[in-house]
Amino acid sequence: MKVFKDLEWRSWQDGVAATQKFDNGFELSIVAGPGKYSSPKDERNSPDDFISFEVAIFDPQGNWATKDFVPDADDDVIGWQDRGQINALMLLIQSKKHY
Repeated sequence: MKVFKDLEWRSWQDGVAATQKFDNGFELSIVAGPGKYSSPKDERNSPDDFISFEVAIFDPQGNWATKDFVPDADDDVIGWQDRGQINALMLLIQSKKHY
């Protein structure tokens, strides 16, 4: 099972980003930086510099699927997710059968 520490990060829009595609076809996108629902909200170049992140989930066809996993989400992205919350979300996504 993949978890937060397994993510491969890259610089993106004055912050950082990582994506993880799972065996069931779902994909998790995680970003942090200025203008994102993350903390702190300034320019940084390492995920270690952030305490929370903005995340989105996509189904195997590339459609938004965040609300399928987080029913009380009021948007296609959810903000201010800490490492523990992202780990739980990653495990939940991986537990879903193929789409």
